[in-house]
Amino acid sequence: MIDISAVKAYLLSLQNRIVADLEALDGHRQFRRDAWDRPGGGGGESRVLTGGGVFEQAGVNFSHVFGTQLPPSATKTRPDLAGRGFQALGVSLVLHPHNPYVPTTHANLRFFAAGDETDTPAWWFGGGYDLTPFYPFYEDVLHWHEVARQSCEPFGEDLYPRFKHWCDEYFFLKHRGETRGVGGLFFDDLNEPDFDGSFEFVRAVGDSFMRAYGPIVEKRRKHPYGERQREFQLYRRGRYVEFNLIYDRGTVFGLQSGGRTESILMSLPPRVRYEYDWHPEPGSPEEKLYTDYLRPRDWLDD
Repeated sequence: MIDISAVKAYLLSLQNRIVADLEALDGHRQFRRDAWDRPGGGGGESRVLTGGGVFEQAGVNFSHVFGTQLPPSATKTRPDLAGRGFQALGVSLVLHPHNPYVPTTHANLRFFAAGDETDTPAWWFGGGYDLTPFYPFYEDVLHWHEVARQSCEPFGEDLYPRFKHWCDEYFFLKHRGETRGVGGLFFDDLNEPDFDGSFEFVRAVGDSFMRAYGPIVEKRRKHPYGERQREFQLYRRGRYVEFNLIYDRGTVFGLQSGGRTESILMSLPPRVRYEYDWHPEPGSPEEKLYTDYLRPRDWLDD
């Protein structure tokens, strides 16, 4: 039996805990709270920090929306659910640091239930997290993936490689032929072995996020950088924009379901630049990102 109230309580707690951890990391600014209502049913609260000591922009959003008919993006792989009522809950975050040596990151956890009291609802969890460095450090990537693997191990040895591979496939810019970053975890349509087991796994992933990301921020936040590194960061942020506007399911679902546009597009970086047909200099640190990191790799086995 599903317990939507327990999922909501956990996601709200996760939002509060991550916001508190990020404020402590940033040390200069606090998150602005922005509650909103959805005309079709439900609402949420966006938490946004701008102009901080570490984060140029950071958003940690909670939403709980419901309606009488699932949007097309939610029934694309489940056509049998078309026309059914739904509830969707989730926490989604995107963090854009100032320093080019501190990676951008994204995480989200979500729960869907389709149906009503007159039938047996279909339900599933989804989510994960991924890391997008501009000047990566190999030890940071190993740490990120080791924490991700540890969060999965109690639930089966096959989960980390499966969800790591899924992340590499999902966060892939097909028109560029490159991954968005160095991956992490991604899963969807999770409803096995049962609600309690799936929910326990989702909590383990959510609780591991700051253990994965926080130490990287602490290590790299004071790394010196100049105009060259900043310009490259802004250029690479363009890839983030491309992915979120072309491929990201969460963006599409939010817009199709009538969610709050400002909260949905909070994931976009505050500053970005494009340059026609740009290529990194051979042998440069910028080229190393392309040759060594923007491709699927079994980081913990290499």
